[in-house]
Amino acid sequence: MSFEKSYYVYILASLSGTLYIGITNNLERRIVEHKEGLISGFTKQHGVCRLVYFEVYSDVRNAIRREKQLKGWRREKKIALIRSTNPGWKDLARAWYEGRGPSTRAPKSGALAQDDSSEVN
Repeated sequence: MSFEKSYYVYILASLSGTLYIGITNNLERRIVEHKEGLISGFTKQHGVCRLVYFEVYSDVRNAIRREKQLKGWRREKKIALIRSTNPGWKDLARAWYEGRGPSTRAPKSGALAQDDSSEVN
């Protein structure tokens, strides 16, 4: 029996426009943790909890490479990336936590599936 794992590179934004880039193997759980203030540090301090962009990888090494790449980009390039798939900066995770807790299903809506067969630029 084979269990394929997914890894997510995600961008969160605050209402004031502060951005945070992270990586996780359970996006829904991680976003709920950010929204409920369970993670101490930058995101909690700055109210960064709206999921505005994410990508899905099956290879953790490609996900880590992509996270580092995005963190190295200038703010303007990050904003252009977000606007390319989410021009209204809507919270892509809103439906995941409204009226219920996190589930074990993998998020599908709003995801950018990445081809792990090619290396991340």
